[in-house]
Amino acid sequence: MKRRDFVQLAGLGIGGMLLPFSSLGNPVPVEALLDSPLDTSQKKQLADVALNAAKSAGATYADIRIGRYLNQFITTRENKVQNLVNTESFGVGIRVIANGTWGFAATHVVTAEGIKKATLQAVAIAKANAKFQKEPVKLAPVKGYGEVSWKTPIQKNAFEVPVSEKTDLLLKANAAALQNGASFVNSNLFQINEQKYFASTEGSYIEQDIHRIWPTFTVSAVDRASGKFKTRDALSAPMGLGYEYMLPKAEDKVNGIGGTMLYRNSYDMVEDAAIAAKQAKEMITSAKSVEPGKYDLVLEPNHLGLTIHESVGHPTELDRILGYEANYAGTSFATLDKLKSGTFKYGSNLVNIFADKTQPGSLGAVGYDDEGVKTKRWDIIKDGIFVNVQAIRDQAHIIGQDESHGCCYSQSWSDVQFQRMPNISLAPGKEPYSPAQMIKDVEKGIYIAGRGSFSIDQQRYNFQFGGTVFYEIKNGQITGMLNDVAYQSNTQEFWNSCAKICDEKDYRLFGSFFDGKGQPSQVSAVSHGSATTRFNGVNVINTGRTI
Repeated sequence: MKRRDFVQLAGLGIGGMLLPFSSLGNPVPVEALLDSPLDTSQKKQLADVALNAAKSAGATYADIRIGRYLNQFITTRENKVQNLVNTESFGVGIRVIANGTWGFAATHVVTAEGIKKATLQAVAIAKANAKFQKEPVKLAPVKGYGEVSWKTPIQKNAFEVPVSEKTDLLLKANAAALQNGASFVNSNLFQINEQKYFASTEGSYIEQDIHRIWPTFTVSAVDRASGKFKTRDALSAPMGLGYEYMLPKAEDKVNGIGGTMLYRNSYDMVEDAAIAAKQAKEMITSAKSVEPGKYDLVLEPNHLGLTIHESVGHPTELDRILGYEANYAGTSFATLDKLKSGTFKYGSNLVNIFADKTQPGSLGAVGYDDEGVKTKRWDIIKDGIFVNVQAIRDQAHIIGQDESHGCCYSQSWSDVQFQRMPNISLAPGKEPYSPAQMIKDVEKGIYIAGRGSFSIDQQRYNFQFGGTVFYEIKNGQITGMLNDVAYQSNTQEFWNSCAKICDEKDYRLFGSFFDGKGQPSQVSAVSHGSATTRFNGVNVINTGRTI
């Protein structure tokens, strides 16, 4: 897969998507994905080696993560399988506090001797760093949980499904697109399994088995006479589910606008590919170019998730607010004085945005974070007011809080854990209200489904977003498809224009497999939930180019 194609697939976290497949682990045969090199008792014994060595060397705190990260990526184009990648990454990361300062070391030598050596290196690094530390690390308290475990509640392990069955499905989706007028189509299936064991000097021994899956495609239609072409991406969402997501159920289908089909907890890839081809052709043959101006926007969840991610998720990360993190589009306009005021109007009274690491089916769902903190749900924006941020153990005291939010994460055993975005979602409306009713209430508007290109400034304030498919709304009726649509606003103005939110029956998740942050870059997976939402009087521009 070309690097630019890999970036395009993500939609989010462009920096993270620059990672080539080879950086995700070592190639292994497919059967190795189901092996288990260590059992729980062996992991505990090795963890105790690190914890005892750290304390003996003078550390006041230590934690160890024994991680096995498995990936399988399948890529196809038209009637051919282009690539099958199976990777495994296995090793240990040890983090300590000595002389009030963090130290970290990692090793792929997963033996008692290798782990002790890495632990002593982490302590030595901490003591060396202490010479430059202005204030000692202050950790919010966490109780020890003893020996506990958590698993993604999957119904079917994707790694146990034969590769032939998966490639057949991708090729069927490609065939459906070609049969319905596509000129080109490529499809992909990403599957991830994280097997993580965490232990700390505070008495936790936590084993977790985490699964994620993401099917996606891009369909292209070409008018060879004019040379015009249009693309339509999949309306799937990456999910914290097993292969059951690839087995469509009628109850998980949601009728969208213009023949679009939307999906909840399972996905019909073949059906979506067929519809995508028809819509790509319609974009060329009958869709008109949008007239710039002010419109009421009706945004479906697969689209709105990206806007939530960029304009709420990233700006409410505490490290970004404090200026500790300025990579990937800068710091944040949502400064601490706005939070402490208790009155900053982030959005209209309808806007309730919450963080939640426990949402079933979400990419960020885990039982415990990478600091051994039990995960939870908390409010970020309540009735439009900015009320909280995302913080981990060594940040909580900065905002006057006495517990971590449980959102510390590392992309692998070899990287140090740090504050990452949890699932950030917009709560659905409380009164019964459907997308069809919402459209009837719009005089001049645009319905947008699916994610597209985006741009946001260094303070996460001024932005521009596109989408996948667009339909014009006039006097409560859909009048046809549009092209060349993007909307511009600033974060506070946009969320204060939120006028109506559909109820929980329309609530769905969207997410990113590869959200990039930090330097050196790390990626993480995160979901964003919402129902279809209306924003009034938003500026729409025409992105078409005339050569």
